[in-house]
Amino acid sequence: MIPSLRRRFNENFTSEKYQTFLRQIDDACGTHVQFRLCETPCFFPKQLIDRMAEDGKELLRQLVDSPEYLERSDESIPAEFDVPNEAAHPMFVQVDFGMVRDASGELQPKLVELQAFPSLYAYQAVLAQNYIDVFGLQPLAANQLNYFLSGFDASSYRDLLKHAVLADHDPANVILMEIHPEQQKTLPDFLLTEKMLGIRTVDITSIKKKGSHLYYDRGGDSIPIRRIYNRAIVDELQRKGVKLAFDWRDDLDVEWAGHPNWYFRISKYSIPYLKHESVPKTWFLDRLDDIPEDLDNYALKPLYSFAGLGVVIAPKKEAVQAIPAGRRGQYILQERLHFEPVIETPFGGTKAEVRVMYVWVEELMPVLTIIRMGRGLMMGVDHNRNMQWVGASAGLYPED
Repeated sequence: MIPSLRRRFNENFTSEKYQTFLRQIDDACGTHVQFRLCETPCFFPKQLIDRMAEDGKELLRQLVDSPEYLERSDESIPAEFDVPNEAAHPMFVQVDFGMVRDASGELQPKLVELQAFPSLYAYQAVLAQNYIDVFGLQPLAANQLNYFLSGFDASSYRDLLKHAVLADHDPANVILMEIHPEQQKTLPDFLLTEKMLGIRTVDITSIKKKGSHLYYDRGGDSIPIRRIYNRAIVDELQRKGVKLAFDWRDDLDVEWAGHPNWYFRISKYSIPYLKHESVPKTWFLDRLDDIPEDLDNYALKPLYSFAGLGVVIAPKKEAVQAIPAGRRGQYILQERLHFEPVIETPFGGTKAEVRVMYVWVEELMPVLTIIRMGRGLMMGVDHNRNMQWVGASAGLYPED
């Protein structure tokens, strides 16, 4: 996206630097990163990142500031996962964009999806800084390379996360809650969160309930949980049939660092309600009078799957018709986005999906980006197997 930086990086790249980069990331995380890390960061003009960040804020405001949408989105929350004491707004939100060329040939960011759920808030800054350090990127740019948004630096960003996750609680009484966390590919982020904030990662299946209080075990002691940074995905809980000692509907004496109900309210469910030039045409499957004949130009997406699970590009009409009527409300049909391969690599042009990460405590603020690069049909690992210069990456921009 910035030709001079891209050219210099490609010319100076060596596989030895890349292997050093991988080792240093593992060392920083204290565990092996299981998902593929791209050989390169992405260099974006700041005005493009700012545009996506502002577009994302506008989309979120359309939803959160609309009493009509909030009332309508009550239906998105399954009864068994309707948590009491809902917050007035989400705390952690991700908005994903892809770069698409419009009819005039101009590149435009288009919404892929949005989700009110935490992402790699501790890990991503470490990844970006390691790209800069290991590959010696700072001398390549005339101005300082940055990856934080909204004027944050490493110190102020850490303070923001502490404020969001801990509030005014002792870290011993705040947990990061996940399903079998040691088995998750996001374990590096959990471990870095522990280092940054001093909290514990706790398996949701090990939590105990006494009255309206929750507890976790630490060295044989039962420690009360006052606040939860939730990373447990409902879709996975259901797929694995996980049994818990508490019910999500219980009126528990606990605070949420990111109330769980927003996972449903701001999700793929939201997209048909959005009005913005960045939003592709999207319909609930059960509200379509007729299935389009040109399904090659559409994507079928389940509402609450994660990491692209269940998404079908160019679905067959028979497959769409085979979805039971009672489940069609759990799917959207979306205009297909043809991402432009905007990143030049030794293996040809490569597509980039940009995730803008937001933290909303007093104010809705974009803080970082996550980049996924690929040359396959989709951006996920399964669609980019046995490829190089693809995978998870970081967005860097030169300061003005």
